[in-house]
Amino acid sequence: MENNRYWKGKRVLVTGASGFKATYLVDELVKREAEVYCLVLEIEKNCNFLRLGLDKKTSIIYGTVLDQNLISTTLEKYNIDTVFHLAAQPLVQVALKIPYETINTNVIGTLNILEACRNNKNIKRIVIASSDKAYGSNKNLPYDETSPLHGEYPYDVSKSCADLIAQSYGKTYNMPIGIYRSSNIYGGGDLNFDRIIPGTIKNLLFNEPILIRSDGQFIREFLYVKDSVNAYLTLARRIEELGLKGDDFNFGTDKPIKIIELVNMIKRVSGMDSEIKILNTVKAEIKDQYLSSKKAREELSWSNDYELEEGLKETFKWYKEYFGK
Repeated sequence: MENNRYWKGKRVLVTGASGFKATYLVDELVKREAEVYCLVLEIEKNCNFLRLGLDKKTSIIYGTVLDQNLISTTLEKYNIDTVFHLAAQPLVQVALKIPYETINTNVIGTLNILEACRNNKNIKRIVIASSDKAYGSNKNLPYDETSPLHGEYPYDVSKSCADLIAQSYGKTYNMPIGIYRSSNIYGGGDLNFDRIIPGTIKNLLFNEPILIRSDGQFIREFLYVKDSVNAYLTLARRIEELGLKGDDFNFGTDKPIKIIELVNMIKRVSGMDSEIKILNTVKAEIKDQYLSSKKAREELSWSNDYELEEGLKETFKWYKEYFGK
């Protein structure tokens, strides 16, 4: 497990802090006694961030990563030493509908963070959230860190571009940057029910048909959100130790699964049943995607603690309580 004492007193900025994944990261940083500053566009009323009371345990800064002046001012005003950049438009299907907004937020937002950090001498460590989607489609699986980044669809392209820019800043300007690429993150608190895991659980709890957009044969890899948080914290800590300058790391379980098998596992874990409807209507999505986490395991001494079935049990319990079922 990542060193608990390391974060005490660190002054940390988390962008997109009220989002699903970032909420767990903020919560853990607070528990480890970091001083956490949260850059948020808005905080939705029913989100996990408020349920955990993080608005009362952190300093909230309302604004957007598209406001470079705000970012620079925030870094200086609060003497920030660590930045976790998670703010993004995170949904593949939404990106198809609003490509300009997605690319603008994900690419220019990242550029603004990097430029503000470049001009601030107090920054000791920067973690940029990328994605397995940055690799695009590739016949050679699993992806490792030597695989080319060539996203094809709007969301994938936005992650490829932001990732490459972060690499460039690290190497060109000798900046302490680690790039976090992960497989699909799941866990309680994700209220984007278009995603397969929260969507399937909601369907089961309300006795609705389970809708699969693809043919069910797409292969994906899923990392439990608590393992994801540990990955973020481990990478950030090792930036200084290893002298990372825009280095990239994959984080996953190394255990891919077909979507239809995932849905059946969720049904088994829940002890509930619903009809599965294969829609086969998905467009502009990569068929098979999964990662090799060998580099992170060897160079960062990171490992995931949760097997998929164990993580799904915790996740199902969260939603069951959330919906009062």
